[in-house]
Amino acid sequence: MRFPKTVVLPVIWLLLTNAAHAARIGDLTETSITEQALRFFTFSDPSLRLALLGCILLGLNCGLLGGFVVVRRMSLVGDTLSHAVLPGVALGFLWNHTKDPLAILIGATLVGCLSMLTVSAITRTTRLKEDAAMGLVLSSFYAIGICLIGMIQRLPSGNKSGIDKFLFGQAAAMNGHDITLMAVTSGLTLLFVTFGYRGLLTLSFHRAFGESLGLPMGFLHHAMMLLISFAVVTAMQAVGVVLVSAMLIIPPATACLLTDRLHRVLILSAIIGIATAVFGAFFSFLGSNLPTGPFMVLAGSLVFTMTFLFSPKQGWLTRLWRQQTQKCRIERENTLKAMYHLAERYGFREEGITLLELANTRREPLEQIRQRSDDLIRQKLATLTEDGSMLHFTPEGWRKASAIVRNHRLWELYLTNIMQYGADHVHDDAEKIEHVLGEDTVRQLERRLDFPQTDPHGKAIPGARDIHAAIAKPNLGKPTGY
Repeated sequence: MRFPKTVVLPVIWLLLTNAAHAARIGDLTETSITEQALRFFTFSDPSLRLALLGCILLGLNCGLLGGFVVVRRMSLVGDTLSHAVLPGVALGFLWNHTKDPLAILIGATLVGCLSMLTVSAITRTTRLKEDAAMGLVLSSFYAIGICLIGMIQRLPSGNKSGIDKFLFGQAAAMNGHDITLMAVTSGLTLLFVTFGYRGLLTLSFHRAFGESLGLPMGFLHHAMMLLISFAVVTAMQAVGVVLVSAMLIIPPATACLLTDRLHRVLILSAIIGIATAVFGAFFSFLGSNLPTGPFMVLAGSLVFTMTFLFSPKQGWLTRLWRQQTQKCRIERENTLKAMYHLAERYGFREEGITLLELANTRREPLEQIRQRSDDLIRQKLATLTEDGSMLHFTPEGWRKASAIVRNHRLWELYLTNIMQYGADHVHDDAEKIEHVLGEDTVRQLERRLDFPQTDPHGKAIPGARDIHAAIAKPNLGKPTGY
C-alpha cells in the first residue's frame, strides 16, 4: 500500500520536529536569537543550568580519559565500550523499572567489563586480531541492547521511561541525580589522573618497562577501563551511544595536533572538551529544533578542522605555507649565490651583475630572472639599475650571498677532509645542506677544519669579515678571509 506524498511528508516532518524539540535545552518559547543568547548567558533557566553543568562535567571527564585513549591508540576501545554498555543500561532500568542513575551505572559498568573480558578472551584463544574482536563485541552487544530497549518500550510504562534517550542523547532530560553522578565520576577521574600520572605515563608509552620496575601496570589499565566505562555511561545521557565515542576522541585528537607532551595534551583535551560541550549547549539553546549532543560533536569537529588546518606545527595549511616559504627562500639564496659566483669570476671588480649573465649562469629564461630580481629587490637584497639590465648587491644581500657560499664550501671541505669523500662527489650534498646549516653548526665546522681559507677546489671561502661587515659597496674587493 502506498501513501500519497501529501500525507507522508507532513508526518515525517512532525516526527522529526518532535524528536528535535525533545532534545533541545530550555523551553519552547518563540524568541529571537539575540534574546535566546541573552537568556543563555544569564543562566535564568533551571534546565539550562543543569544541562550546562552536565555538559561541562562531560567535557572534563571525556577530555582527560580520552587523552590516554588516543595516546595509547585505543580509540576503538572507546567506541566499543560506548556501544557495548547499552545492554547494561537496559538491565539497570529493568532492575526496578525506573531510570535510576546508580542502577544504570552499575549495570553498564558490569556489561562494559564483560565486553572487554570477551575481547581479551577472543584474542587469546583465536587468531583474530584485537580490532576484529572489538568489532564483533561492539556489534553483538549493541544488538542485544537494542533488543532489550525494544522490550522495555513494549512494557506498560515503557514509552514514558525515557530509556530510548540513551540512544541519541537528551541533555535537557538530565536531572540532579544525573549531575551528582557525573560530578562523582569526574572527581574520581581527576584524582586518578592527578595521583597516578607517572604510572599512567609509563603505561601509555612503555608498559613493559613499567612492569620490569614492579609498577602496577595491570591495575592502572583496568582502573582506566573502569573509569572510561563510567565516563561513557554518564555521557550517554547527553550525546547518546552513537556520539559518545566522539567526545572521547575529538578533544584529545585536537590536543595532539597542538603539543607532543602528555600533560599538555591532557590539559588541552580537558579544556577543548569543556569548550565544545558548552558551545554545543549554547547553539542548541538558540533554536527550538537544535539537539544538544550533535552540536557538541559538530563544535568539536570544527575545532579539530581548524587545528588540522592552522596548527602552528602540524597544520596542513601551515605546513604548505612553510614549504612554499622555504622554497622561495632557497630560490632566493640560489640567485644570490649565482650573483656571487659571477662577481667572483670577474675578480669582484665589476660594479654589478647583468640579468643576461645571470640567466645564462642559472640556465633560466630572462623573464624568470626578472621575476627573481624583483623578489630580491622586494626583500632589499639587491638593487636594479634604471635601465633594468644590471643587479647590484645591497649590504644585506652581500651578507646573505657570502653566507650561503661559505656554507656550501665549508660543507664540501668537511666531506672531503673529515668524511673522506671524493672532491667530485660533494657538490650535490652541499647544494642541499647549505640552506639549512645554522650559525652554531657553521662555527663548529670552522673550528673543526681550523678556519680554512679555500675549499677542495681551491676557491676562497668567504670569512666572517665578508659576511658581517656592513659596507656600502661590498663587491669592490675580494673576500678578506677570517
